[in-house]
Amino acid sequence: MNNYIEQAKTAVSEIISAAKLEKGDLLVIGCSTSEIIGSKIGTDSQPEVAGEVFSAIYEILKENGIYLAAQCCEHLNRALVVEKQYAVAHNLEIVNAVPQPKAGGSFATAAYKSFENSVLVEEVRADAGLDIGATLIGMHLKKVAVPVRLSVDHIGNAILTAARTRAKYVGGARAVYDENLE
Repeated sequence: MNNYIEQAKTAVSEIISAAKLEKGDLLVIGCSTSEIIGSKIGTDSQPEVAGEVFSAIYEILKENGIYLAAQCCEHLNRALVVEKQYAVAHNLEIVNAVPQPKAGGSFATAAYKSFENSVLVEEVRADAGLDIGATLIGMHLKKVAVPVRLSVDHIGNAILTAARTRAKYVGGARAVYDENLE
């Protein structure tokens, strides 16, 4: 098995734990397969690598009841592939595009082909995220994103950045906060 598959499995398992993700939560993933294999982002799309990484990650997410939003590349304005059930339940506006390896990215294409009922949406507010190869997922996280350091910092050659979110703190000096929302 390729090392990047094991790294992806480790990363998704650790972010589930660190972010305290629960059934029904949403994890956003941006993934450059070009970066995984050591090329510059957007230059060497690898559908086979995307399929392997997607399958490894998605299996763990499904086991935990966590939804995946697969971010497309800038050619589709970083739209996201989600399952229609999630989009409808969260009143997300569905947009019309079908990701391809060179217009959307190989990872988003793998998600689109693998989900039972795939749709694209323009934005989500995810509970946590994995950014594989500097794909810039921050716009799709809830307002207060907190960096998470995982035991793996690369998937293949791609730099891995992880984040969880937390509820906003409101109030002043006398405010008391719920540590379960941190």
